[in-house]
Amino acid sequence: MALPVPGYSPSFKKPPETLRLRRKRGHRVTGSPIPEPVARRAALAAGLSLRPFPAVTGTGSRTPARRNPFARLDNRPSAAAEVSDGPPCEQQEAPGSVSVPVLDPNHESDLQWEENVPEKRTITELSKTSPVSFPETDTLSSECTELPVDWSIKTRLLFTSSQPFTWAEHLKAHEEAQGLVWHCRATEVTLPQTVQDPRFSTELRCAFQQSLIYWLHPALPWLPLFPRIGADRKMAGKINPWSNDETLQHVLMSDWSVSFTSLYNLLKTKLCPYFYICTYQFTVLFRAAGFAGSDVITAFISPTTRGLREAMKNEGIEYSMPLIKGSILKKQASGTSLGHGEEHAVSDEDEEESFSWLKEMGVQDKIKKPDILSIKLRKDKHEVQMDHRPESIVLVKGMNTFTLLNFLINSKSLVATSGPQAGLPPTLLSPVAFRGATMQMLKARSTNVKTQAFSGYKDQFSLEITGPVMPHSLLSVTTLLRTSQSGSFSAVLYAHEPTAVFNICPSVDTVVDKENACKELANCGLHPKTLDQLSQIPLLGKSSLRHVDMNDYTYHWRS
Repeated sequence: MALPVPGYSPSFKKPPETLRLRRKRGHRVTGSPIPEPVARRAALAAGLSLRPFPAVTGTGSRTPARRNPFARLDNRPSAAAEVSDGPPCEQQEAPGSVSVPVLDPNHESDLQWEENVPEKRTITELSKTSPVSFPETDTLSSECTELPVDWSIKTRLLFTSSQPFTWAEHLKAHEEAQGLVWHCRATEVTLPQTVQDPRFSTELRCAFQQSLIYWLHPALPWLPLFPRIGADRKMAGKINPWSNDETLQHVLMSDWSVSFTSLYNLLKTKLCPYFYICTYQFTVLFRAAGFAGSDVITAFISPTTRGLREAMKNEGIEYSMPLIKGSILKKQASGTSLGHGEEHAVSDEDEEESFSWLKEMGVQDKIKKPDILSIKLRKDKHEVQMDHRPESIVLVKGMNTFTLLNFLINSKSLVATSGPQAGLPPTLLSPVAFRGATMQMLKARSTNVKTQAFSGYKDQFSLEITGPVMPHSLLSVTTLLRTSQSGSFSAVLYAHEPTAVFNICPSVDTVVDKENACKELANCGLHPKTLDQLSQIPLLGKSSLRHVDMNDYTYHWRS
C-alpha cells in the first residue's frame, strides 16, 4: 500500500476552479462574509456565476451546503455563456424581478403562459435603443425588411411586445363575419404602416381573423388531428369506432381519397398554392409550380423508410434524395439521371475494379472476396440507418407527383393498423377550401405580465397562437403585428420538427421567372405580398425559424 505524501491532496484544484462565492440573502449574517464588490470582481475574474449564501440557522451559524460527490467541479459554464444563453426575448433574472416562463421552441411541450411562475429566466423589455444579440452558433440574419420563407408547420407562436394585444381578442360579430368573407373571397387587405389605436381599427381586427383560418380534413372535434407523428399518447382513450369496423374504415378512406384528389386538382390548376398530408409516420408537402424556383409541381416526403422508398420504386415513381449528396454526385459524374437509382446495388464491374489492386500485389488468392450477398447486406444496413432521419427526405417532381397521388391513395402504410390511430385517414391541411374540407381557426390568446425595468416594473404583453400554423399564416400575422405594434415585437416560433427539413433548396433544372410565376398564381387565394414571399428560394436548409425580433420595422431572425 502506497504511503500518503505529506501536503498532497488528490482532489487539489486551482483556486479559480473551486472558488464558489455566494451573495448574501436579506440581512447580514454573523461572521466575516466577503464584501459584495470584492466577491463580484473575484467571481467574474474566475469565470463563475454568483450564487446566494446558504440559509442561516437559528443560532446565527451558517450550515455548509452538502456537495454532490458525483458532481464535477470543472463542468460549469462560464459567466459569458450564461449571459448569452436563451432566445433574444430573454434575459438573466434581476434581484426582485417577477419571473414568467419562457417556453423552449426545441421541445413541443404543453406548458401554458402563466403569471408568477418561478423560472430561471424573464422576458426582456423590448427597447429600440438596445439591439438584441444572438449566439454565434445559430444562423443569424442581417437587418432585413422581410422574413425568409419557412415551409415548416408551426405548432405555437408566442409574440411579446411593450404594447398590448387586446385588439386581437373579443371580436365583434360583424368583424368575425367580415374576416370569414374576406378569407373565402381572397380579399386583399392593405394596412397602413402604423395604426393610431388598434383596438378601434375594424380593418385590422378583420384581417387578423382572416389570417387565422385554415382548412382541414377529416374533421373530428374530439381527436387532435395535428400533429399525427407521435400523437398516440394524446389520442389514447379517445373514442374511435372505426378501429375494428372495416366497412367504416373503407367509407372514411373513400371520402379522404376524394378530398385528396380535389386538392391535387386545385394545385395543378394553380388555384391552391400548397397543402400537407400528415400521416402517423411521415408528412408530405405538395407545392404548386412556381414555388421555390421550380417550374413543375413538387412533393417532399419526410421522413421516409427503406420500405416506403422500395414501394415507390416498384410503382415506377422517380424520385431523388436531395440530402444524399454522395450518391447524387456519383450519378451526376456518370451522366445518368437522378431517379430512384440512389438505392441500386453495387454492380459486379465496380466490385472487380475495387479489388484490382489486390491482383497487382499478387495476393488476390489469399484475400477472401466478399460475395454479392454480403455487399447487399452492408448497403441495406446503411439505408436502414438513414430511415426516420432528415436525410431520408424524398423529392418527387412533375408528372411523378400524379403517380405519387395514386400510390398514396392505395398505400397500406398510410393508415395505422393498430394503436390509437388505427384506421384513421391522414390529415389534410390547406390554406384554401377544397372538397370535403372543414373551416378551422387557430387559437389566439393574449396576456400581460410584469417585468423588471430600470425605473421599476413595466407591463409586458404577449400573444399566443396555437394550432397548425402554415407558412402563409405566419407571414400574414407578422405583417399585421408590424402595423399594430408600431414595428417593435419579438416572437418565439415552435416548429413541428419533422417538417423543418422542407426548407431545403433542391437543385432546379431551369430558372423560373418569379414575376411571371406570381402572375400565374394570382388566383391561388393568397395575398400578393404573401405570395411574393413564398415564391422565394428557401434559405433555411434543414432548420426553421426559431426566433424573430423586429425593431424599427426591421427584422432580425435566427434558426
